[in-house]
This record gives sequence, structure tokens and C-alpha cells, in this order.
Amino acid sequence: MLSRIPFPLRVLLSLLLAWGAALLCVALHTPLPWMIGPLLVMALCSMAGAPTASWTPLRNLGQWTMGAALGLYFSPEVARMVGSLWWAIALSVVWALLLGELFSSWLYRRTATRMPGIPARQLRATTYFAGAIGAASEMTLLAEREHARTDLVAASHSLRVLVVTLSIPFALQWMGVQPLPDLMPPAIRTVDYAGLAWLAALTLCGVGLMLRTGRPNPWFLGALGVSVGLTVADVQLSALPVSWVNAAQLVIGVSLGVRFRREFLRAAPQWLGSVAVGTVVLMLVCAGFAWLLHWATGLPWVTQVLGTSPGGIAEMAITAKVLQLGVPVVTAFQVCRLIAVLLVVAPLYRWRYGAAD
Repeated sequence: MLSRIPFPLRVLLSLLLAWGAALLCVALHTPLPWMIGPLLVMALCSMAGAPTASWTPLRNLGQWTMGAALGLYFSPEVARMVGSLWWAIALSVVWALLLGELFSSWLYRRTATRMPGIPARQLRATTYFAGAIGAASEMTLLAEREHARTDLVAASHSLRVLVVTLSIPFALQWMGVQPLPDLMPPAIRTVDYAGLAWLAALTLCGVGLMLRTGRPNPWFLGALGVSVGLTVADVQLSALPVSWVNAAQLVIGVSLGVRFRREFLRAAPQWLGSVAVGTVVLMLVCAGFAWLLHWATGLPWVTQVLGTSPGGIAEMAITAKVLQLGVPVVTAFQVCRLIAVLLVVAPLYRWRYGAAD
């Protein structure tokens, strides 16, 4: 009977449940309540077999909202400061590629004897793209072209993002990390609805361009690119209402949580266990690398942790925004890493292992 619930009603019920979870997390003073509350309740309900659902247009609007909001931090002064960190960003890109290689090799060695039903070449492609520290949808698409097990690749990236998104904010709260001094505030803090309309129109044009050219993560990166460009040029149109930002976090949390269906746990528990263990190790190693960057750049360690962590762009940037931990630096590090991984991993795989037949 639950499976017969119309899709619009499932979406509405999911949103209401997520909203209740967010309010509960606000009352409990958890970190990132508007994203973590919905993410947790959706993941638990989905794995329990509840008819949860996420509507893609809402998720897209959430990503557009966050991209536009984060771009407002790139004032001319902040942009110059971030530009001066090009060498640190380049190091973090190389670091991410190296970690992906090591994680992939470890996954292959760990699963080769435990999953004998998968041919060696297919398992190699599966572990390679599952271990790369990139976005789930793009890595799954690249894996499909090499005839990998796309279900395992998608599950790996979904679980990695879930573990990182839940672990780091709570760890920072447990450590007593406080918001940083307001050294990198947004260029504009007030909402001007005429300016907001222009900001929406221009950022949506950026989204449209990204969609037409087939770029990855178009709703987030398209809005972010236009918003950054306007702010760097000192064009101050409007801030985004807090309610919009909270709603964006909610729908992004829902879209992450509904991926974890009951079948997700049944598919390959040993595979998921390996990914979870590997993700924890990745976070610890990245925390050490962040300390080295902190020592070399003088920027706060917590900012570098978010910038180099193996999480998703939107999730880590949202964490930086809500906890006030250096949004522009975190966003720049994460965006550059994503672009580099998307450009490099597929050619590197074919160079090392040859193209698929």
C-alpha cells in the first residue's frame, strides 16, 4: 500500500518529516540542523522501507540557492587573498588525486578475493572510480563508460559524502570550535528584492549556460560562477534571505538521505563496510594534511580541514557558511579539486589500464 502513494504526496510527506527533523535539531543545537536533520531522518526512513522521495527540481533550486549565496563571499579583497593561495590549492588538488589512487588500490586489494563474481577488469574500473574523490553522478557516468559496476560506484560516493557530512560538523562541535573572526564576510548582508530579482535572473543564466554545455553540477557551479563574478566586480545586488538558505539546506539533505534505500544495505555489505572504513581513514589523513597547509599559509586549521576533506562541494561549503569558518577558501579548494578530478581521472585510468573494449 505504501508503494502506491502518489509521488507528489511522497515528496510532500518527506519534506514535512524533514522540516520536523530540522526543527528538532535546531532545538537540540546540533551543527547544521537544516541539513543534517533532514539527511538523517530521510536516510533512516528510507532504509526502513518508508516511501520517501526527493523531487529533482527542488534539489536543483537548493543547489542554485547555495551557489548564489556562497558566491557573495568573494569580495575583491577576498578574491585577491584566495588567488594568492593558488599554490596551496594546486597542492590540495595533487593531494586529492593521490589519495584517490591510494584509496582505489586499497579497495581493489580488499575486495578482489571477497567479490570473485566480478571480473578482474570490471572490478579494477569499479574500485578506481569508486575511490576517486569526486562527485557521485560524474564518477558514476565515467565508470559506466569503462563498464564498471555503477551501482557500487554510486553507493561508494553516497556513503562517503554521508560519513563526511555527518562526522566533521559534529567533530568540530565536540572540539569546541568557535566561528572565526569576521575576516571573510559576505560582500552584502541586506536583502534588496529588486536586486535579488536581478541576482536570480543572472545566476539562472549561468545555470542555463552550464546545462547547454553539459558541465557537471550545473545548478551549483553555474550560480556560483556568476555570483562570484558579480561580487569580484563589486556589483552588490542583494543578499539571499536566511529562509531561502535554510530551505536549500533542507532539500539538499533530503536528496542525500533518500539515496539510502533498503536495497542499498543488502547489495554489498562488505563493500560498504570497506568504503566506510576507508572514508574515516581519509578524513584523518586529510586532517593531517590540513595542518600542514595551516602551518604553511597561516589560515585557520578548521578552514583547511573543510577545504581538503573528502566530502562534496555543497556540503562542505554549507558547513563553512553555517559555522562561519572561511567560506571563500573552502569553496575555492573544493571547486578546484572537483574540476581537476573530472578532467584527470578518466584519462589517467585509460593511460594506466587501457580503454574499455
